[in-house]
Amino acid sequence: MLPSPVICVDGPSGAGKGTLSRQLAQELNWHLLDSGALYRAVGVACQRAGIELDVASEVAAIASVLEVDFRATDEGIAIWLAEEDVTNDIRSEIGGLGASQVALHPEVREVLLAKQRAWARAPGLVADGRDIGTVVFPDAPLKIFLTASAEARAERRFHQLQGMGQDVSLPRLLADIQERDARDTSREVSPLMPADDAILIDSTLLTADEVVMKVRRLASSRGIVSDIRD
Repeated sequence: MLPSPVICVDGPSGAGKGTLSRQLAQELNWHLLDSGALYRAVGVACQRAGIELDVASEVAAIASVLEVDFRATDEGIAIWLAEEDVTNDIRSEIGGLGASQVALHPEVREVLLAKQRAWARAPGLVADGRDIGTVVFPDAPLKIFLTASAEARAERRFHQLQGMGQDVSLPRLLADIQERDARDTSREVSPLMPADDAILIDSTLLTADEVVMKVRRLASSRGIVSDIRD
């Protein structure tokens, strides 16, 4: 039994999982877990410590002592590694590639599993991340698998990185997303796939607010949150 209600949000990179999870947690005044940020933080911490990301035992050792904190800001959620704001590093393209590499190690996933489950506490948790509803919180009462076309996701990422002052190429971002989709869906360890009881939402033609409202209505219909009125 879960100690408090959990809404799980999974899906491919760039589908809007972070935006949905952040807005939902803020509206409900629930805790927020960005599971992907944990893996990105491990990658960043390893790179700073000079640890090769393909050495599973050393990466797992870094993960075991990782101190990560999510702090709400006017712009969204800031991610702190120990006492340093590493949001930009973690959200960068390099941070994303590092996350994919460290997530390949079963030892790392096992270490981070307990850290993720510790976020489930009253009044509730919105948990965003890979296999969040299949492995981390299999008993969650609501699981969302959020998707969108590769083109839409690449364009969103393009504008996000431009807003961070990074010089990026839209065609290269699209190619990277397509390659990551292929890698994530075909890998042996925790491949990208919805939980059997997950609800699929395609956000390609939806605004962020429309996606949030859809999920809130689903949560209301299941008695997880109070009724939503028009």
